[in-house]
Amino acid sequence: MHGRLSPGDTKTLGRLALCVLAGLWMLSHPAPPAPAPPAPVAGYASGTASAPDAAPALPASRPARVAIPTLDIDAPVTAVGLDDEGWMRAPDSSDPGLAGWFTGSVTPGERGTSVIDGHVDTTRGPAVFHRLGAVETGARVTVTREDASTARFTVYRVESVPRETFPADRVYGDTGQPELRLITCGGTYSKSHGYTDNVIVYAYLDR
Repeated sequence: MHGRLSPGDTKTLGRLALCVLAGLWMLSHPAPPAPAPPAPVAGYASGTASAPDAAPALPASRPARVAIPTLDIDAPVTAVGLDDEGWMRAPDSSDPGLAGWFTGSVTPGERGTSVIDGHVDTTRGPAVFHRLGAVETGARVTVTREDASTARFTVYRVESVPRETFPADRVYGDTGQPELRLITCGGTYSKSHGYTDNVIVYAYLDR
């Protein structure tokens, strides 16, 4: 796979998420540091399967920061694209406080589904989305954009799923309105397989 992928290519995007959040992390980090992240167990889900009606879409503008006040998360966002083999790059692990917006998705607030991911931890300790699994439905997620506007999202679903059954269609599919997905690793960790699950947060534009 090469080039910029469309968010409609859900089968490929599902594989990209697994690579970023499992394989690439394992290659550079042989064991996770303590403490374990507060991630829900596999099979956990809360909230509704579909979002309420969202606010009108915003024009395109790249994200600069993402914040979840209830979790004390306020992080810079970098663009992450594809590497030479066609896989989505993870945020640079040398800066564990950095989140990554996938350039194959729309910018946050545009019509469609925008995707931001981040490490749960590195060998240096907890990373940007270490506490993501503790977020509750109804929580506010704000994305400050490069045009100085703010896209305000409300969480409507949180789930933890085994990597092998990553719900690509649900995560990356276009619902017809502006939505946001936040993704990190979750579940349990083993040295041979990395983290077992992905924590996925679903939010809709509610400005």
